[in-house]
Formats: sequence, C-alpha cells, structure tokens
Amino acid sequence: MGSITSSLFISLDGVIESPEKWHFPYFNDEMGAVVGEQMGKADATLLGRHTYDEFAGYWPQADPADPFTAQMNGARKYVVSTTLAEAEWENSSVVRGDVRAELTGLKEQHHLGTTGSATLVRWMLEQGLVDELHLLVHPIVVGTGKKLFADGASVPLTLASSTTFSTGVLHLVYAPTNA
Repeated sequence: MGSITSSLFISLDGVIESPEKWHFPYFNDEMGAVVGEQMGKADATLLGRHTYDEFAGYWPQADPADPFTAQMNGARKYVVSTTLAEAEWENSSVVRGDVRAELTGLKEQHHLGTTGSATLVRWMLEQGLVDELHLLVHPIVVGTGKKLFADGASVPLTLASSTTFSTGVLHLVYAPTNA
C-alpha cells in the first residue's frame, strides 16, 4: 500500500502562489534536507495542470549538474487535468476521468508526492486522499495571491510533528483526523 504526501511552501497569511518571489531568502540546508527527503520518499510525482506546465517548461532544460534536475526529469509523473491532451515531459501520464478512483488506484501502487499544485492538494484533502500534508510556513505576510484553503473549506487535520528552522520557517506535518 502506498501513500500521498503533499508538500507546500506557504506564507503566514496562507499564500502559496509564486513562492519564487518570497521563498528563497528563507531557503537553507535545513529546508533543503526536508525537500530532498520528501522527494526521495516518493516513487512518483503527482502534479496539477498548472504546476506541470511550469515544471515541464523548466526542468527539461535545467542545469544537469543540479541533483534535483535528474530527479525531477527521471521521476514517474502523473498530471491531473481535464484539459491536457498529452503529457510531453519524460515519464509523464495524464490522469482524467474518475480522478478519485484513478488516484486511489495509483495510491495502492505508489508513494506519490506532490509539490505545489494547490488546487489539486485542496481537492485531495477534501476527498480524504492525502496521508501527510507538509507545510513549510515562511515568516512573511505576502498580502495577496492564491491561498491553499478557500473560504468555507473545512478539513480537520492532526499535527503529527513540527520543527522550527533557524530561518524562522516552521515545518509542520499534518495527518488526516480520523472522525
């Protein structure tokens, strides 16, 4: 039996959009180790359409000396999309149709990791498909941008662990609350 683990960079005010604009001043070896560990645990990557487009536009041309480049390009990738006809990026497949059933089936075969893909992560949380939610909470108020949780959404979670990095970033790990 596999799992779905989701990891997101998030600001104090819940913004997850455009972390490249506010995240990097807080990135250090502690965070790099967590990100690397999460990537290493997954035997496949699960992406939403927008994140897939961003990653597929970057990683195939990224610096081959960067160890993340080989890992990102070589990983098995599943992109959830109702509009993408074909996934061109190496080792990628499109998930469509009964997405819940498809992801449940993939979860039985793989340890799936998501990075970004907030719309997909939010939906999977609401569907009870996420086994672990890793939030790297940055000590910054971004003010505007897409947030992880929409108004009115209610998803009970249980804090499994918390770590404070020297930069003030909190690594919070949540698991589903069994009602």
